[in-house]
Amino acid sequence: MKKKSVKSTNWMVTILLSLGCVTVFFPLYMTVIIAFKQPSEMTNSVAGALALPSQWSLSNFAEAMRVTDFWHSLGNSILITGVTIILTLIIHSMAGYAIGRSMVRKKNYRLLYYYIVSGMFVPFAILMMPLVKQTAQLGMDNRFGVIVLYLVFYMPINVMLYAGYLKNIPLAMEEAAEIDGSTTWTAYWKIIFPMMKPMHATVAILTALGTWNDVMTPLVIMSGSGNNTLPLAQLNFQSQFGTNYNLAFASYLLALLPILIFYIICQKQILSGVANGAVKG
Repeated sequence: MKKKSVKSTNWMVTILLSLGCVTVFFPLYMTVIIAFKQPSEMTNSVAGALALPSQWSLSNFAEAMRVTDFWHSLGNSILITGVTIILTLIIHSMAGYAIGRSMVRKKNYRLLYYYIVSGMFVPFAILMMPLVKQTAQLGMDNRFGVIVLYLVFYMPINVMLYAGYLKNIPLAMEEAAEIDGSTTWTAYWKIIFPMMKPMHATVAILTALGTWNDVMTPLVIMSGSGNNTLPLAQLNFQSQFGTNYNLAFASYLLALLPILIFYIICQKQILSGVANGAVKG
């Protein structure tokens, strides 16, 4: 009976995984073939839509880059995402360390932890209009203001991950460092911070994905400044050429490549960081 149960479970898992692969592969396949097709090849029939391009051409990509001012938008996206990731790893890891190590002994830190984590449940729609007004009054309706807002938005989830991951690092290591004459600051940067490398990778990719793909924050904060990010440039592009799916899908692929490369570089550390930080935390 147990063997039959295991076999049936394996079949169910195989079927679910197959459905998941098809669900992911089919939209990607459609995106790629449409991006390489010419507008004259677009038909309403299912067979025509699924057919490969008669001639593979990069003309759609060149036109999409021209229309969306690709290099300028890419530079803004890389700047905002890169600075956000660096500041996130530094500030959020220190906050997670201070709170994670102290909330066991001090109730005030536990209340602070719950206060920060509760920020995950506040919808952006509620904060949108006050943030637009405040950033404009402070002269932060620019890339700097967007970076500051991202640091605040991603602090709850990142502090939770860091505080949870610290439970896997023995406190005895810091105590031994203190006996050797190290300060808390030195022990953190030379011992704790390097040991949190898997969680750094996890936080970096989660923050990068959210920052890179975000449309609403740059839209409401930097509207009219001329500094578009890639998603914002694509939004304008799609509204202007809403029926030209060839150019739109070519633009989507161009925006996908940088963050995909970043994910591939960090993927080895992601599973370890999530398993040790989120689950055990």
